[in-house]
Amino acid sequence: MAKDYYQILGVPRNASEEEVKKAYRKLAMQYHPDRNPRREKWANEKFKEINEAYGVLGDPQKRRQYDQFGTVGNVGDIFGSPFTKTTFEDMMQDFGGAGLGFDFLDNIFGDFLRGRGSSFSFKNFAGPGGVRFEAWPREKINLDEIFAQTQRAQRQNINYELTISPKEASQGTIKLLRRKGKGLEVKIPPGVKTGGVVRLSNARQITDGQPGDILIRIRIS
Repeated sequence: MAKDYYQILGVPRNASEEEVKKAYRKLAMQYHPDRNPRREKWANEKFKEINEAYGVLGDPQKRRQYDQFGTVGNVGDIFGSPFTKTTFEDMMQDFGGAGLGFDFLDNIFGDFLRGRGSSFSFKNFAGPGGVRFEAWPREKINLDEIFAQTQRAQRQNINYELTISPKEASQGTIKLLRRKGKGLEVKIPPGVKTGGVVRLSNARQITDGQPGDILIRIRIS
């Protein structure tokens, strides 16, 4: 039997969009694990449930489909709609204003976000020394900006210097770079000058298993 999302959020079937949004934000605060000491597992399950419900009822098109066919959405749907995503951002701001953490959200949404190819983690966002949204807390949280910021923070380029002979510089050459037991072919184009840079795009994914380029600065001697 399909879940009764209206019952989960505690709103009538004729509730307005604003009433549904208000009920979701109120319940999110109620079921935050920090407000349910020694009942964190139960709180996480309730939080998953209300997010699944709001992921459907918070989107006008999905709500109409649910009302007509009783279809069941997915907890990840909350990120797929501009209506529900905006409210989720509001909820995070509610948490921040109340001094509540975000890291528990990684257990709830982490697999879904990684399935989308995102490197974002709520643990990174909330943890000590983690990535912070630049405008926080003065402006509205924007998940797209946080995702992008986390990816920028994780991507690091590596620099090497390579000395070649004048003949090699004139004619071009191929060198082998070894990093962490992995070999990379470095093609030096003919006519390169001292200070020139050869970029191995995303080569750190091969050698380190992490995003980032390897930059080879040329020195002729």
